[in-house]
Parts: sequence; structure tokens; C-alpha cells
Amino acid sequence: MVKLPGSVPAPLADARSLGPAPADERFEITVLRRRPPMSAAAPLALDGRLATRRYLTREEHAAAYGASEEDIDAVAAFAQRGGLSVVERCPARRSVYLSGTVDQVASAFGTSIERVEHGAGISRRRTAPIHVPPELAGIVQGVFGIEDTPIARPHFQIASQDPAGSPAGRPDADPEDGAADAAAAAGSFTAVDVARLYDFPAGVDGGRQCIAIIELGGGYRSADLKAYFKKLGLNTPKVTPVSVDGGKNSPSLPWGADAEVALDIEIAGAVAPGAAIAVYFAPNSEQGFIDAITSAVHDSVNKPSVISISWGAPESEWTAQALAAMNDAFEAAAALGVTVCCAAGDAGSGHRNPANGTPDGLAHAHFPGSSRFVLCCGGTRLVASGNAIASETVWDDEPATSATGGGVSDVFGLPGWQKDAHVPASVNAGAHVGRGVPDVAGNASPATGYQVCVDYLSFVVGGTSAVSPLWAGLAARLNQALGRPVGFLNPLLYGPVAGSGAFHDITSGNNGAYSAAPGWDACTGWGSPDGARLLAALSA
Repeated sequence: MVKLPGSVPAPLADARSLGPAPADERFEITVLRRRPPMSAAAPLALDGRLATRRYLTREEHAAAYGASEEDIDAVAAFAQRGGLSVVERCPARRSVYLSGTVDQVASAFGTSIERVEHGAGISRRRTAPIHVPPELAGIVQGVFGIEDTPIARPHFQIASQDPAGSPAGRPDADPEDGAADAAAAAGSFTAVDVARLYDFPAGVDGGRQCIAIIELGGGYRSADLKAYFKKLGLNTPKVTPVSVDGGKNSPSLPWGADAEVALDIEIAGAVAPGAAIAVYFAPNSEQGFIDAITSAVHDSVNKPSVISISWGAPESEWTAQALAAMNDAFEAAAALGVTVCCAAGDAGSGHRNPANGTPDGLAHAHFPGSSRFVLCCGGTRLVASGNAIASETVWDDEPATSATGGGVSDVFGLPGWQKDAHVPASVNAGAHVGRGVPDVAGNASPATGYQVCVDYLSFVVGGTSAVSPLWAGLAARLNQALGRPVGFLNPLLYGPVAGSGAFHDITSGNNGAYSAAPGWDACTGWGSPDGARLLAALSA
């Protein structure tokens, strides 16, 4: 047996072993086939000139980069020798889904599995790397699902509590009661307000586009959406829940993941009311996250042109195989002309040590925002005067707990399109220069946050979770206006769009280790959008 590269278990804060996992516990795993090298055709989707780009269709991508039947047969034969059952074969997603017991999986993949207790509950966890037979060493990229520990966190923050002790409004508030919402509205915005301040292109509403939203928990209530959009004077968008790995639309409590789901749908739907929205619900694990992303990227039914992701974690908390698998999925999205928007994180430039939960003194870029194939979205604090922006600074309400993420990747090197952006050296030991994040920004401070409706309550919510669906909605409007997908925006933003006046340059504030500056910076990227000028620059 050969050790699978990148499969060393990631650290988990405050984990306490409860002993070996029950031998007869049954679960499903995802075996991901290694992607063939990109041909000369695929980079045409990454061209720095929109007019000369050529995107692959989903059918073309599946034929060129999907898993071959021979490779899937090899994985299936190996599984059957180990007593595992083949549940599903998905060549386009390069995935084979297997089912087996703890004993069968541990034996087949040469690992060991235990139960652990941690802050989020009790989970199944590997204690050793994964091994595969030599004939699969060049085929398998990763094996996911042996562990079901939560990996990602939603990047939203509820605004400070009012004197009654409930977040931004009475706990019994009727979402259609304007008086009850008055406290929530003070100092905050609707997504429509923010789109107006950022001059999103007029005459387009995201029609004939589909925005995919990835959710790793929680759910939405149709009554909330109906009340919210009615209050804005908009039709309720078509929202389709998509189940991945058993995940479902499961609304529960407003203080948890429901707030994330509502924030994502309501902001994207408000700024692009003509777009359809597909919400991919998956379990919060590396397997669930990866499968949700590949499901959205290769969905030939809903056909998303934009994907919004508001969940993530510091790069140090992921296994190397997960980082590689998700980065490949985002590269596939770029080749298909799908724009992927990811939140930069809400804890400033630093984070806590995943091994013990204490601050480690290091700066940490958040993934998936640090992938080289996504648009990473940072946060600002926006103040308006009438219909104009009065001021906009880096969101830094509390450096360690309420500030925009940003910095320099410890995993991904400096992309070619970022070589002239003056990305600073990392503040960590070694002072390397890697992928700089974020790329762009938008209003995120909870103090100037967004009015949303969650589980029949009216809240004000901020965080970079809000910026990802904001930019996703803008991308949908740009697609409609241009008559073609903008796709992977970064080579355009760092190339011909730079210097066009398409951004409000944020030059004041910091996120801990990094400070704002003229031009691109590691707090707010190029800044917040001027949508009309961005459309003009892309059109040219």
C-alpha cells in the first residue's frame, strides 16, 4: 500500500478521544480521481481579455477532464475486494461514492478511525494517513468522508444587541411590521441600498442567470423570503434547494446557520432579483464541502453562472488533499466561465491555533478565499449621506474577532495576474510572497450591516458573508448586460480593469497585520465596486 499524498489528518482544537469508532458503523465516502493536466484549450477561459475568451461547455469539460470509465472501474474493483459497495459513479465530477463499515474502510485504506469529542459535538476522525494500492496511486487524488468533523464556519456576524437583549429588534417582531424593524434599520442598509450606493448597472436584474449558493447547515423559510422581498417591493426569486450527501434545507434557530442562509439568499436575490437561485445544502465536513462545490460547478440542470460561498476556515485547518481538490474544482469553474465569489473571513489577519484553540500569533489567509481561481471578497465599513457614500474604511471593529480577513497565502503561490499588484511579503516567518487576498471588497461591518429576515425575526447582519453574495449578484447583472459570462474575473480586474475607476479605493484602516494603501492592498483588495464603471471597463 502507498500513502496518499496530502492525507495526513488536520489538527482539531480541543479534541478528546473517545476510543475506536464502532466497527459496524456504516457511512459513505467520496473517492476523487486525480484530474488530467489542463490542455492548451482550457487557459483560453483565463485570458485577460474578455472578448477573446472561450469557455468550455459542461459536456466538453466532462469529456476532457472527467474520470474515464477505466479509472472508475479500477476504483470499483478495489472497493469490491475490500467489501465496500459502489453507491454512485460520477465521471464528470471525477467521483466514485462508496459505502462500508468502519472496519471495512479502515482495512481497505490502511488507516485507523476513532470517535472524538470537541466543541461542535462528537465526530468520526482518522488518526493516520490514507493508503491505496500501487495501481491507484496515480489515479486517486483524495478520499473524503472517513472524517465527519465540521471544517468550515460561516462568516457572518449579527449586529450588537439592543437594550432589550435581542439582536437588532424584538424577539417577537413581525417581519412585516415596519415599526418593529426601526431599531434594526438604524445605521444599516438593505442590499438594494448598497447596490445603489455602489452604482450597480441599471437596466439589468440578473435575468437568465443562476446563482449557486453553498450552505453547510441551516435552512430558509419561504415565509421569510416572501415577507422580505415584499417589503423591498420585489418579486420573490425562484429558490431551488439541492441536496448533497444527505444535506437538506433544515431551518432551526435564527442565531445559527439559518442567519447565514437567509443573508446569502436575501442579498443575492435583492441585488439580482431576476436571477434564479440554487442552494446546495451539504453536511459541514471536507467531504460535504467538496461535493457541494463539484455539484454546483457541474450541475447541468440548474447551470449556475455564479457561485457564492460564505463558509471557510484558515488554510492551516484543512488537509492538503482537500485544498488541492477544491482548488481544482474552482479551476474547473473558471474553465466553464463560472464566477466563484468567496468570503475573506471575519477575524482579521490572524486566527486561533486549530490544535488548542488559542491565538498562535500568526497571520492566516482563509480558504477557499485564498484559492487562485476565486474572487475573494473582503469587508469595509460604509457610511452614507443621502444617496452618496460619505466614507468607507477597512472593516476593523475589533481586530481579533470582528474585522475583515486578508493577507498572504501560505499554500498558494503568487499568480501571474497578481505580479504587478505589489502584494506584500507575509508577516509570518520566512516573509514569502504568495497569493494575496482579498481581491475586492464591500460593506461588511455589522455596525453598518444589512437588514435581513431570519426565522420570522428582523436582524441586522454583517461579515464578509454578506460581501460574497453581493458580488455574486453584481456578477449576474454583468453577465446579463454583457450577454456573456464574465467568468474568472481576477485576470481582468488585475489587468485591463485596473486603473479604470471601477473601484472605490479604500486607503484607511487595517485588519491587524496588514494596512490599507492606494491601489490593491491585503485588507480590501482593489476596493468596493463602482458597478457602472466596472461594466464599462469590461465592455471595452
